[in-house]
Amino acid sequence: MSIPEMLREAWGLRAGPAVFTTVDRAGNPNSVYVLSIKLLDDGRIAVMDNYFHKTRENIKNGSRGSFLFLARPRVPYQAKGPIEYVDSGPVFEAFKAEIDPKFPRLAAAVLTVEELYSGEKRLA
Repeated sequence: MSIPEMLREAWGLRAGPAVFTTVDRAGNPNSVYVLSIKLLDDGRIAVMDNYFHKTRENIKNGSRGSFLFLARPRVPYQAKGPIEYVDSGPVFEAFKAEIDPKFPRLAAAVLTVEELYSGEKRLA
């Protein structure tokens, strides 16, 4: 089973907010709770930048990232990989249209999943 298939299956059981983590140039982690999230058709994970500050700076400085979420019944999944900061184009515009306009919707942080874990078990 490929990463997108495994991720799609777990995503369908996702519950509650997720945690998105980046690191700064010195290697210091920064984690934020995120609610404006989307699994893209190609298996990448998009996180809307509504109020990023350190996270945005870390991404623009080349940080890789981690995305952690729970799936029912309380099974953790963590995806890791490089992040692209997207503020225009079809991926961003489609995602932006799904988010309530009361939020800034500045850009999307798009994580390409290279590693997928469930707890300590590496799935891919």
